[in-house]
Amino acid sequence: MGFERFSPQERLIEIRGEQVSVWRPPDMESLIDLVAFEDDERIPYWADVWESAIVLAEELALLDGRGQSLLELGCGLGLPSLVAARVGFVVTATDYEAPALEGVRYNAHKNGLTAIATSVLDWRSMPAQMAVFDRVVAADVLYEEHHANALACVIDRTLANDGVALVADPCREKAASFEAACRAVGLGVVKKKARRPLGATDGPAIEIYSVTRPA
Repeated sequence: MGFERFSPQERLIEIRGEQVSVWRPPDMESLIDLVAFEDDERIPYWADVWESAIVLAEELALLDGRGQSLLELGCGLGLPSLVAARVGFVVTATDYEAPALEGVRYNAHKNGLTAIATSVLDWRSMPAQMAVFDRVVAADVLYEEHHANALACVIDRTLANDGVALVADPCREKAASFEAACRAVGLGVVKKKARRPLGATDGPAIEIYSVTRPA
């Protein structure tokens, strides 16, 4: 049945004047699997579009991605990946949850995008051979203490020498150690001033960490 088994509903999201169609399951709570949570802390956060993904997508919409590659980590339904493909990047969207990747493929088709590949990726068990990318991006993935070190290590493995990683987070306390984790593996970090999605007057403000390899 594919992604249709979730009876997805359309949400139109405006990114810098352009509409993106994102189809999502109508009820995230109904997808919670208590056994999966007990075994591996799995919660279906992938089944919605969060403010961090919108702000990250707004940043990507300003870029010219032609001739460049982009990796999204913890992509969920893949809004940043969709926008990145629109501006010319060749995109690889990755997530720990296979249904999320079904959603990315479904949404890519609905938006007429073909330059998006998908792959299941577990940060705890990275492939021995992993490509590097001009851009590495992630939105709202720092929601447990240990995620800061894990994400820094994954970025170090996948970021090209002259590449840039962008990580969006809603100012969580558990994200506070991310800068130190990046520096511990030799990466440089600059944090942008937190802001809401364009036009939003409430909801969380989103910080974006820009991560590079020092010259």
